[in-house]
Amino acid sequence: MTASTLHNVGSWLPRWARIAGGRPAVVDEERRLDYAALDERSARAAGWLAARGVGPGDRVVVLLQTSSPYLEAVFAAARLGAIAVPVNHQLAPPELRYVLEDCRPGAILHEQALSEKLSATGLVPPEASLALDDAGSWEAALAGSPPRPEVHPCRPGDACLLMYTSGTTGVPKGALLPHRKSLYNCLNAQLFFELTGADRVLVVLPLFHSFGLQILALPVLYAGGCVVLRRSFDAEGVWRAVESEGISFLGGVPTMYRDLLHVLDSRPGSFQPGSLRFLFTAGAAIPIELIHGFERHGLVLKQGFGQTETSILYCLDEKDAVRKAGSVGRPVFHAEVRVVSLPSLERSPAQWEDTAPGERGEIVVHGPITMLGYWNQPEETERVLRDGWLRTGDLAIRDAEGFVTLAGRSRELYISGGENVYPAQVEATYLEHPTIREIAVVGVADERWGEVGRAYLVLEDEAELDAGALTAWGRERLAAFKLPRSWVALPSLPRTASGKVQKHLLQG
Repeated sequence: MTASTLHNVGSWLPRWARIAGGRPAVVDEERRLDYAALDERSARAAGWLAARGVGPGDRVVVLLQTSSPYLEAVFAAARLGAIAVPVNHQLAPPELRYVLEDCRPGAILHEQALSEKLSATGLVPPEASLALDDAGSWEAALAGSPPRPEVHPCRPGDACLLMYTSGTTGVPKGALLPHRKSLYNCLNAQLFFELTGADRVLVVLPLFHSFGLQILALPVLYAGGCVVLRRSFDAEGVWRAVESEGISFLGGVPTMYRDLLHVLDSRPGSFQPGSLRFLFTAGAAIPIELIHGFERHGLVLKQGFGQTETSILYCLDEKDAVRKAGSVGRPVFHAEVRVVSLPSLERSPAQWEDTAPGERGEIVVHGPITMLGYWNQPEETERVLRDGWLRTGDLAIRDAEGFVTLAGRSRELYISGGENVYPAQVEATYLEHPTIREIAVVGVADERWGEVGRAYLVLEDEAELDAGALTAWGRERLAAFKLPRSWVALPSLPRTASGKVQKHLLQG
């Protein structure tokens, strides 16, 4: 396909600036920008980068907290045909060093407060390194840089973003994402969220993660709406922002919604979230009781599921949110998403077979929302991408209506006495126990059975761990080989920024 500026994500802002320049675009804790201002700031950042030699294909590391400059940087890189690399600012120096050595950036845009951490990596920063000042702004640094209004022509399959996976299995992998993926993900979100220019989304999730950037912020900017950014999550602060900013929807992970519901339950009438059309969650399966809890307050909690390599794959719409509670919904419009039987995955994709209702299989996806591959990891790319199909590694069960319920990760499966055990089933069962707030089950080596389950628990306030009682309770609901053989109480489970439990840290 011929290269065109229309295929470039960086063209979205100048187009909106021409159509509706005075419309609110981004609100953060320091500034309020309309589309004309957001476009001008992004163009000026692009000009600064271009003057220092950054061009098509170069990587631009974005090491910032959730704020307007983050989005400006992403669009500035795209405008040049460069590749934005959102990086978790919470990484320790050795972790940060790994990412920087892997992607070899031509530029780093970072918080002033992170200068010491960057120095601790021992790497020499590229010439194009820019630190925001203490007020979280780069106006002074960019003041002398002419804006770069033109947008670099590109093809839909050209790289746009390099996003490192959450690292639930250990070392993160860089998923290389094309411009077409961002576009079609926005189209999927636009259909599911019914987005218009009147929407105002509250983003309290980090923009270095796909949920905050690809599922919440970019689709709203594509639709001409307004993105309201907060650097950290505070349940009461969220409800205050919903009122003061007229928020129409927000997104969060299940642990956030537990706190948000607690505030509503404990302070009835204190907040009036009448502007909300819905709430949205992804990142992990949402407990059914939370869906019903928000329903009591007249709020719909919609659910979706995806991953960094694809963004949204399944959506559970408002009309089904309660009826199908526990499911993540049906496939998005702009992709071919299937649940394929595990035995057939050993054959070529042309011979893969869809599962029957009630049968466990692996989610696979084909279409414009898939990544190009893993950066510098050809073997891992070949393992995951086969003839255009992406194997997600996520297990699921379809019902007769096509709704999908997650059933764990294929790599989390362990074999005990010759029997397959899926931790997700065990975890879902024990989440119904009144003393358990959170649970993660992993397989550990056992001399007799090969592997057995170990359960890591976060207990409800004032509850005490009673392993015998938990085993007895589970025996009434699960086969004996699925029961955890050991129990460990923790104050919290290690999680990624997107709310996923980092089981490799428990196993280590």
